Amino acid sequence: MKHRMLNDFDTTPDEGGKKEAPGGKTSVIAGLLAGALLVVIGFFLGFMVAGRVPLSIGATSDASTPEGLDMNLVYKAWHLLEENFVPATTTDSVSADMKMYGMISGLATSYGDDYTTFFPPQEKKIFDSQVSGNFEGVGMEIDVKDGVLTVVAPLKDTPASRAGILAGDKILKIDDESTAGLTVDQAVKRIRGPKGSTVTVLVARAGKVPFEVPLVRNTINLTTVDTELRSDGVFVLKLYSFNAISPQKFREAIREFAESGSDKLLLDLRGNPGGYLEAAVDIASWFLPVGKPVVLEDSGGRRDGVVYRSYGYDVFSDKLKLAILIDGGSASASEILAGALKDYGKATLIGAQSFGKGSVQQTFDVTNDTSLKITVARWLTPNKVSISHQGIVPDIAVDRTEDDMKAKRDPQLDRAVEFLVKGE
Repeated sequence: MKHRMLNDFDTTPDEGGKKEAPGGKTSVIAGLLAGALLVVIGFFLGFMVAGRVPLSIGATSDASTPEGLDMNLVYKAWHLLEENFVPATTTDSVSADMKMYGMISGLATSYGDDYTTFFPPQEKKIFDSQVSGNFEGVGMEIDVKDGVLTVVAPLKDTPASRAGILAGDKILKIDDESTAGLTVDQAVKRIRGPKGSTVTVLVARAGKVPFEVPLVRNTINLTTVDTELRSDGVFVLKLYSFNAISPQKFREAIREFAESGSDKLLLDLRGNPGGYLEAAVDIASWFLPVGKPVVLEDSGGRRDGVVYRSYGYDVFSDKLKLAILIDGGSASASEILAGALKDYGKATLIGAQSFGKGSVQQTFDVTNDTSLKITVARWLTPNKVSISHQGIVPDIAVDRTEDDMKAKRDPQLDRAVEFLVKGE
């Protein structure tokens, strides 16, 4: 079996199903009558959980030796170790399976990609539990950026956000153990644990001495959407994640926007670490004609590229004023949506440069109880801008500092409102 994913979460959203899609427009929004709006969650070849899409494609078993490679070196090393190694104690032992898993892990590591990794049986069980959603954590997405374990975004109302973890924080240690050289999956394994237990992380933040943050693990319940109609007429739609129910929640929010009478929509994707590819495509489809590319999947020439296209709900007229807020915590599906709407001139992006998580992973079963997760492609915007290269760059750059957050100031939001109200 193969699994496909956008990003690695410390938490998993609910699963969802397929629904019908609307279309047509006459004013700012049209066709938003009760019962007429049903959203497609396009699952293509499977469903996605926490950015993962299990696909029903059989993995090949062709294991031919690469030309010019002498596999006898592996066998020679194996026998040398078997004949000469003496364990440190009389109780130490290493099974043949463990040795084999070690070789495969080393091979995966040799590719130098933080997302390409091998799952022995225990790790595979943990990974599979994450896909099914049966686990507890602290509620933040993490990634390896410039060789350092980094917080992409803490999720709303989770132990991480309540403890003051911020997007961009560097995690130097987990329970006094260094994170240097850890893959994302290895770090997630250390951070996760039973509800009520505590994990302590050593955090490095710009301008501060590294400090420890204790996090009490809990069951993570994701907030999907918040809405607010401001007194200045700006309708703010805050999208926290791209989970299975995001398209439905977005549709409900758009109906609320239509009923408000406003023509000024502010889509807030700050701190949104992404999730389902299909949710991003679905939400982009409210703004784009049918068939327009939303994101391109580039496999570097190994196979034909894949283009994910708009379903063509396209309910907004030219009267709509749309701005999107992004920051360093906007990743994956957030970058796909923001990048597409920027490329087509549908939205003005305001805030800070996004995280830059634009690679695609897929898992392949090696045996029934082991698997390999491999980076198989990268995401490009419709204009073929690599999301992983530099993230998505805003049209209007505005910073929001830690002092701003402590003082409950939001200069990014203020600038976006000014843009929508005054047009400048």
